[in-house]
Amino acid sequence: MKTGHSPRRAKSLTFLSAALLVLFATGCGRQYMVLDPAGPVGREELHLIVMSAILVGIVIIPVLILLFYIVWRYRDKPGNTAPYTPKWSESKGLEVVWWGIPIVIVGVLGAFTAKTTFALTKPPAESADVTPITIQVTSLDWKWLFQYPGQGIATVNYAEIPTGVPIQFELTSDAPMNSFWVPQLGGQEYTMPGMAMRLWLEADKAGTYYGHGANFTGAGFAHMDFNVIATSDSNFEAWVKQVKASSPALTKAGYAQLKEPSVIGTKSYSSFPPGLFNGTIWADGGQYMPNMMNQTGSPLKAGIHTNSTGVGSGDSMSGMSNMTNMSAMSATGTSSSQK
Repeated sequence: MKTGHSPRRAKSLTFLSAALLVLFATGCGRQYMVLDPAGPVGREELHLIVMSAILVGIVIIPVLILLFYIVWRYRDKPGNTAPYTPKWSESKGLEVVWWGIPIVIVGVLGAFTAKTTFALTKPPAESADVTPITIQVTSLDWKWLFQYPGQGIATVNYAEIPTGVPIQFELTSDAPMNSFWVPQLGGQEYTMPGMAMRLWLEADKAGTYYGHGANFTGAGFAHMDFNVIATSDSNFEAWVKQVKASSPALTKAGYAQLKEPSVIGTKSYSSFPPGLFNGTIWADGGQYMPNMMNQTGSPLKAGIHTNSTGVGSGDSMSGMSNMTNMSAMSATGTSSSQK
């Protein structure tokens, strides 16, 4: 008996040890970066994750305990004294419990989720006295272009930001739809052709934070990663000056070449064509996140760009209004001609 069971026991212990080793080893990997926030936005989202897990546990844990208890208590065995009630069908008290508790939990979770979601559409409150920085992000095949309208520089596959400063990422795509995600700094936001989305993030300590596209976009998708490098204000200013002094300019021809499907490393540019970000959006339809144009200091207000219909967008919201009026007039004309 002992000889027969020893190999099984050894195999079980080996399997258990391997499973524990894998579990603890992966705990240090990138897949848990979302649980190690490095900024106020990431911390708010972690709080929401923890609260969600606790609320879900309130339901799941008692259900699992009841499952094992019922299976054990009412198992079929000789001499089992559990009551036998084959005609029992319902209990109003139990119905209230197992419907009422989930309803309350969903209501609480929904309220906290809505509150956090709307709060994160604005700059982090703890940095209210700091002037934000805008970075315009364009997802390409298979790379990321970061434009700094306030500093007049651009980078590919990396972005540098000062710590303790809210960063407004304005996001679009000049390729298939993608999703911009820096797990330690905050949640993800979609990048879509013809649209500009907005995402506030902030790093409260220096470091290099991994980012990646979260949507599959073809053969080079696995290479659509980037780094967000958080550093001090002085180091950030020195980096901007260095890029301006030592990097080439991004031209329209250079951008046309950059947007072609390819996998490249990191690049820096001392300047970029005026209105490149807005022109990219208008070339694909020019739709914006609601109220995005009304944000004070938003670079989307600046510059006059013409889309494919010839509608000027110096005041881009006015351009959108003109496009709407033209569409309405066109529809009216079509209706009249049909009559």
